[in-house]
Formats: sequence, structure tokens, C-alpha cells
Amino acid sequence: MIAQLQIPIWGEARAGLEHAALRRHPVFRGEGVAAGDGAPVLLIPGFLAGDVSLGVMAGWLKRIGYRPCRAGIRANVDCTSRALERLDGQLERFAGRHGRKVTIVGQSRGGSLARILGVRRPDLVAGVVCLGSPVLDPLAVHPLVRAHVEAVAVLGSLGIRGLFSHACQSGPCCTQARADATARWPEQVEFTSVYSRSDGIVDWRACLDPHARHVEVRSSHVGMAANPGVFQTVAEALSASGA
Repeated sequence: MIAQLQIPIWGEARAGLEHAALRRHPVFRGEGVAAGDGAPVLLIPGFLAGDVSLGVMAGWLKRIGYRPCRAGIRANVDCTSRALERLDGQLERFAGRHGRKVTIVGQSRGGSLARILGVRRPDLVAGVVCLGSPVLDPLAVHPLVRAHVEAVAVLGSLGIRGLFSHACQSGPCCTQARADATARWPEQVEFTSVYSRSDGIVDWRACLDPHARHVEVRSSHVGMAANPGVFQTVAEALSASGA
């Protein structure tokens, strides 16, 4: 486990300012980015979040020429293996529908799931972009957020459906998922990991997957879903993956 820094969670209050700045930024109007050719992009939200949290990005991707695909997640709190099984099905449907590989953009826990999908399905994945995703240590988060993780795990362990449990961290249900989370990356799949040293939720060092291209931005954790620098990086990554 990565030794924790004192994560400045108070900095997350600037997420609203980042959203406002995005609306005024040229990248939001599609200026300075290569136009897409209709390639599919699967968006996976972060812990406790749903598809709506990436709605601004989805709208922007559509305007600049891509086909955003929603993960079908209301709140990203399910068992990792169950979530991956559903996402794999989504991936197959989108790739089949559009007749080409899919690029995946995942925020936080969504990026960690995307990383596993990239390892498992290089036949369907053109590239992966992780936004503030603790791929090296899923528990390298602020203590307040970790308390929320523990609360969900307790409820899941008590048998409440649709929630991950303590078994997901150390039990047999997610053994393969844990192995794939750090497995060797397929060379033919592009991999970008975006991080911020002022991330108020995730220890930025947990985002530095040795297999990925690292891109630092000035952003809060929540604000990565609506940050001009992040959007510019996503556009570049889509272009690099041949989307």
C-alpha cells in the first residue's frame, strides 16, 4: 500500500470553478483538437457516481465527432467482478454496433475498471484513459472517502445486493480482477493516466501505472470530469489510439 500523503480534500470545493472555466475554454468548443470520425468511447464513472457525472464530457465528445457510450451505471458500488462482467457485455455490444474497437475513459474507480478491461479485451479496446484512478492502490484515498468505501463493504458483506463486500478485496470472487489490475499491459492498446498533485480524494502517486503515459493536470478529483486540461488530454489520447 502506498504511504499516504495528507490529501487536501478541501481543494475539491473548486470543482464548480473548473466547470465554469471549461465553458469558456476553446477546447469545449472543439478548437485545437482533431475532429473525431464517429469512433465509440465508453465512459465509466467513479465510486458512488453514475453515468450522469460524465454527462458534460459525453456531450462534448459528441460535438467533436465521437460516439459516447454510457456504462449503464447508476452508482459505481457493485462487486468488481460483477461490474466487469456487465461492462464486458457493453463493450462487445458497442464494438459490434460500430464495427470497430472502443476507447474507454474512466474516472477514479471507473478508470481502474477500464484498466482491467484493457488487459482482458485488447481485441475490443483501442485505448484507455484513466482520470485520477488509483490503479496501483485502490485504497490510496482520503480517510473520509475510505470510510465511505468501508461502509459500502460492510453493507455488501451483510448481503445487500448490488454492493461490493470485503470479499472483493481479499476473497476468491475477485482474485482474477486483482491480478488483472496490475497485469502486463497489451502493447497494441494505448494507455494514458491523468493525475493531479492537488487531487483531494486520491493520492496522485497511486495513479502512476508504470505501463501508462502519465499526464499531470491542475485539477480537483471531482473536477476532472469538467476540466479544460483533462478534456485536451482526452482528445489527444483519442487521436493517439486511432479513434
